[in-house]
Amino acid sequence: MNVAEYSIQKKTVTMVMTVLMLVGGIMAFNGLSRLEDPEFTIKDALVVTQYPGATPAEVELEVTDLIETEIQRLGQVKEIQSISKAGLSTITVTMKDKYDKDSLPAVWEQLRRKIHDVTGKLPPGAQQPVVIDDFGDVFGVMFALTGDGYTNKELYEYAKFLRRELLLVKDVAKVDLWGVQQEAIYVEFSRAQMSLLGISQNQIYQALEKQNAVVPAGSVQVGRDYVRIDSTGSIHAVADIENLILRGNEGASSLIYLRDVAKVSREYVTPPSNVLHFNGETSIALSISTVSGGNVVTMGAGVMERLAELQRQVPVGLEAHTIIMQSEAVTKAIDNFVTSLLQAIAIVIVVLLLFMGVRSGLIIGVVLLITVVATFIIMDMEAVALERISLGALVIALGMLVDNAIVVTEGMLIRIKQGEDRLQSAKTVVSQTMWPLLGATVIAILAFAAIGLSDDSTGEFCRSLFQVMLFSLMLSWVTAITLTPLLCYWFIQGPEAGQSQSSTEDAYRGAFFVAYRTFLSACLHHRWPTIGVALLLLVSAIYGFSTLKGSFFPKSTMPNFMVHYWLPEGADIRNTAADINAIEDFILEDERTKSVASFIGQGAPRFILTYTPEKANSSYGMLLVEVNDYLDIDSLMAKIRMHLAEHYPDAEPKLQRFNLGPSPDSSVEVRFSGPDPRELRRLSEEAKAILMAEGGTAVRDNWRQRVKVVRPVYADQQAKSAGISREDLNRALETNFTGTTVGLYREYDDLIPIISRAPVVERQDVAQIGNIQVWSPATNNMIPIRQVVSSFETRWEDAQIHRLNRKRTITAGGEPPLGELPSEMFARIRPQIEAIELPVGYDMEWGGEYESSTDAQTALAGGIPGSVVMMILITVILFNTVKHPLIIWLTVPLAVIGVAAGLLATGEPFGFMPLLGFLSLMGMLIKNAIVLIDQINLDLAEGKKPFVAVLDAAVSRCRPVLMAAGTTVLGMIPLLTDDFFVGMAVTIMAGLSFASILTLIVVPVLYVILYRVPAMQEAK
Repeated sequence: MNVAEYSIQKKTVTMVMTVLMLVGGIMAFNGLSRLEDPEFTIKDALVVTQYPGATPAEVELEVTDLIETEIQRLGQVKEIQSISKAGLSTITVTMKDKYDKDSLPAVWEQLRRKIHDVTGKLPPGAQQPVVIDDFGDVFGVMFALTGDGYTNKELYEYAKFLRRELLLVKDVAKVDLWGVQQEAIYVEFSRAQMSLLGISQNQIYQALEKQNAVVPAGSVQVGRDYVRIDSTGSIHAVADIENLILRGNEGASSLIYLRDVAKVSREYVTPPSNVLHFNGETSIALSISTVSGGNVVTMGAGVMERLAELQRQVPVGLEAHTIIMQSEAVTKAIDNFVTSLLQAIAIVIVVLLLFMGVRSGLIIGVVLLITVVATFIIMDMEAVALERISLGALVIALGMLVDNAIVVTEGMLIRIKQGEDRLQSAKTVVSQTMWPLLGATVIAILAFAAIGLSDDSTGEFCRSLFQVMLFSLMLSWVTAITLTPLLCYWFIQGPEAGQSQSSTEDAYRGAFFVAYRTFLSACLHHRWPTIGVALLLLVSAIYGFSTLKGSFFPKSTMPNFMVHYWLPEGADIRNTAADINAIEDFILEDERTKSVASFIGQGAPRFILTYTPEKANSSYGMLLVEVNDYLDIDSLMAKIRMHLAEHYPDAEPKLQRFNLGPSPDSSVEVRFSGPDPRELRRLSEEAKAILMAEGGTAVRDNWRQRVKVVRPVYADQQAKSAGISREDLNRALETNFTGTTVGLYREYDDLIPIISRAPVVERQDVAQIGNIQVWSPATNNMIPIRQVVSSFETRWEDAQIHRLNRKRTITAGGEPPLGELPSEMFARIRPQIEAIELPVGYDMEWGGEYESSTDAQTALAGGIPGSVVMMILITVILFNTVKHPLIIWLTVPLAVIGVAAGLLATGEPFGFMPLLGFLSLMGMLIKNAIVLIDQINLDLAEGKKPFVAVLDAAVSRCRPVLMAAGTTVLGMIPLLTDDFFVGMAVTIMAGLSFASILTLIVVPVLYVILYRVPAMQEAK
């Protein structure tokens, strides 16, 4: 009893299983996690080390290099990047592609151990390095809290209240605040009073530190209880700080209050570290992330529901504005894709009804629906989310899902029409086609295996394409040999009573089949000219292919874009904020703009996976612009770009749309590595000049401008005579201009720093730097620092020192002119930049989209040989001969003809997704060829002459092959409107259309050539 016979005779079991798949699939679909784009693992961690007072060069050599050397010993490390700034080392550690989200936690733990080992070797003054391994967390929901007339402190208190409440919502992982203005208690000393009363700064610092220190007071036994002792006396208000008692020159009897020598006030820290504006109003951002594996749609809905419940507790005037609501974008995207999927299913079923007949078309349509629904069950079991790639994969798979059912239905239809018993026809057809169809199905799956086996971020991003193809195509084979025979057994009718056998013995006397048979017979008679024409077409296509434009991933259709804005390095954040505020007003005046959120001082929290936040920089700001219609983005960007060029000539603006998929910082990048920063800057300037000459926009390098440094020259002899160390000098300078943290003020759950600084009239005039007072233990009095400083110098230094894999590296990059692809600009500048003469010891390498695309294709290519070998092996196993597989694989290059024609006709570039489509074509063509050659073998086994067997097999498999191609091609029509899949859809539609027609001609011709089948004249 074969599978088909069992399915028919045990029809109750078959139908119960079918109903379970239908119901279970619907339930699984409703419970599947939903995302707009697939997740991919950010394999980066940050190692941040503070080294206060050190220059960028000192940070690089004394901290960064030491930590990098230790990190390099980890075998899991792929790349190390670092930025050394004044007082700060930031190292980005990227792990090898093979480590995923399950194995990375163990890797991060090893990284922490390495960092712990090196901590003891750091120079005095360097703080404990901090490892940040949640750098890749995505905050898919973000609100801006604003309130007319409310202070930042009041906004902060409300934000903390919301954070406590929203952390209780299902699937919420973290709630972070951004844009909070740090408060401080400022103690401003009067030099005159301190000198008069003989009070040193250290005395005050010690008093502040000791007064608010948390020190245990012990416990005591009281009866049967053991009671903790808790003394009072800590600081609870600004007045408590003012009333601190100090001792002056006159000894213990002279008590002096802090307010006698200093002014105490509570203010916001200036300058702020970061600032957030929303539509021009100062605000605080509430960023919310989803737990791993959570449903962002239900999380977003839960957050909105909880906010609505809390509305009654919101003070009047406070508002929460949406900056990012990924759940709404996901719902819209999923709805659109589900609509595309339903449209594709409808198209496929209509095609089947038109060309297979009502009964056969409905049978295959029902099998298709069951297969698609059952796929959701396995997706749920394997935690594959509903997102752009997985749903797009289903649309792509639709045409292939009916292939197996078409072959079985076609076979049974012909046999039943010829009068054969329906059960016997089911047994015969399934037994003849089951294993060839399985082999062809596995080969079609293996065509997508390269992307499933790729470990890089691009492969991980597209992995669900392979997974869905695997699930759905294997299910299509199962339903083709079980459910399809049963439905054909029930609904396909035999010849009517009294109908002569001769009227049904040949089902291929239609005009189309007769015309095809005649044409194919002519080609078989003129086999070499036929092959010559095919080769001519192939050579022409290869030439056309060489003229195609290149691309990586297309731009996103989300209604947002970014305006990155850099002032010259070292700019005050308050100046940056002022510029950003003016730019906001300009953008908001345009009616196409819906909202503008500005993140000043550093990049926004990572709100989508493809966005990498800019690290902290006072000269940087980013405006996240939302428009009413994404089609207006390009025109609005052009207007803003022109405005910025006219009104902000010193700035470095960069307008950027979001990409669909992983993307680099700049589209075109070149890196130079070497020891001397001056030489690196010279090479970068040459590269930037070439970029600008070729029309590049947003051209800049990552080292940015050098900055001024005021350097007091420490007079060693005079300073030692006064008992003043270099540390004392630096502390006095810091206290005067910036302020020195000398203690903490506890207020509920907040720790507010107590900062010592000079009065405003003293700290804002750099000309008075020589008059800054420093305590001299030798004279027991305050003296001006000019007595311990020989001179003041102004020097230039590199504010940022970038390294890649422990080598100093500068990266110059830019964007192509409007309307031009990065690959087109790259092709022009590549020979010019590669012609730059490099000194000995310097290296040059390409980054940007070229590197990302090359890396992705390299990772993809790593899986291709294994997949191809498996495919070849399967074809050999199926036919137990070498000639059959040779015929099959010789037809694969024919896909190039259609692909080149399709992409050239539509103007689509050949990017990563078209490359995947091209690889998938290989499986589709091999599947068609297998079905055709298998039929030739069956006809030969029935005793037909070879020439007739080839003709009969080609004619009998003509309809299944063309139907499979037609359903695949027409089913992809909905994807033509999707920017992400359009290139892939055009590739498959054009390639499969041309190649399927050519397969029906070239495979028979190659067969008669390799097997030397003599031509013969058919009987009329």
